[in-house]
Amino acid sequence: MSNSFIYDIFRKWLFLTNIAVFPTCFVINAPFGRFTPSKDSWFLVDGIKSWILMELVSPAMFIYAYTTSPLSYYDPPLPSWTSPQSILASLFLIHYTNRAILSPLRTPSRSKSHLIVPLSGVLFNTMNGFLMGSYLSSPYARMFLNPTYTFQRPSFYIGLGLWFVGFVGNIVHDEILLDIRRNAKSKGKGKAGQDDKNKKADASASEKEHYAIPYGLLYKYVSYPNYFCEWTEWFGFALAAAPFPIELSLSAVVKLILSLLSVNGLKSIAFGSPKGFAPSLTPPWVFFFAEVLAMLPRAYNGHIWYKRRFGDRYPKERKAVVPFLL
Repeated sequence: MSNSFIYDIFRKWLFLTNIAVFPTCFVINAPFGRFTPSKDSWFLVDGIKSWILMELVSPAMFIYAYTTSPLSYYDPPLPSWTSPQSILASLFLIHYTNRAILSPLRTPSRSKSHLIVPLSGVLFNTMNGFLMGSYLSSPYARMFLNPTYTFQRPSFYIGLGLWFVGFVGNIVHDEILLDIRRNAKSKGKGKAGQDDKNKKADASASEKEHYAIPYGLLYKYVSYPNYFCEWTEWFGFALAAAPFPIELSLSAVVKLILSLLSVNGLKSIAFGSPKGFAPSLTPPWVFFFAEVLAMLPRAYNGHIWYKRRFGDRYPKERKAVVPFLL
């Protein structure tokens, strides 16, 4: 089995699988965090350790693919440190250094996770890490990210700016949640119904973990600003790293929708050659769409959970994840 075939298989099914499970995720919550099963089970694992292990898979696979360039017909030298590919590779690794190591180590506590969550995470990260590393080291990316062209392309700088804003926003909003847990841990156990205006949260105790109403920054508008910021981050990355996956014209969009609604179109998508599947849909865009499809249902269900748990105390003007819209 060739590397290019594995690349196309991963690219196709990482995208299609997330589309397929998207509706289901509104009904069945991934069993971790606030949705961890309440009963003890042999299948429950340490939340922090399992998170670190599954997230480290992505940068490991990325480094392997980026340094071996599996889509090349020869062994090319690594791009220079100042090349667009190296800049983007650094951003990917910076994100996962925070996500896989720094963030969980800053977490004072985390609910246990069902074993299916880290197993699914390992599969996702294996595919995504391989795809992203393979793409950035590929001949196609070398042409598209040619320094002469790329450093004159506005979308490259806009994308980098969006990545930075999203990355910082993700960390800052995560810190607000972590401060709630730190404060609860320092007090031994949080008490429900705190009215102290100097506090960032109204506290409520949980059997498994301490939860509260977060306040500050984008929490004024949405329940999951960390998700929104992560989407912003990876949209910016994709914008900088790859061409937009579809032609931005009405006719192209209509054609795409009609193909998705027809039986023959769906058969072609599901059973057609992986290489022929959406050839302009590159891994940076696959990752962005996969993130939205996986996280949107959880944000919606988590938003409903917040409102049920805290009732009238929960800010009514807050949306789930996209300010003013959703």
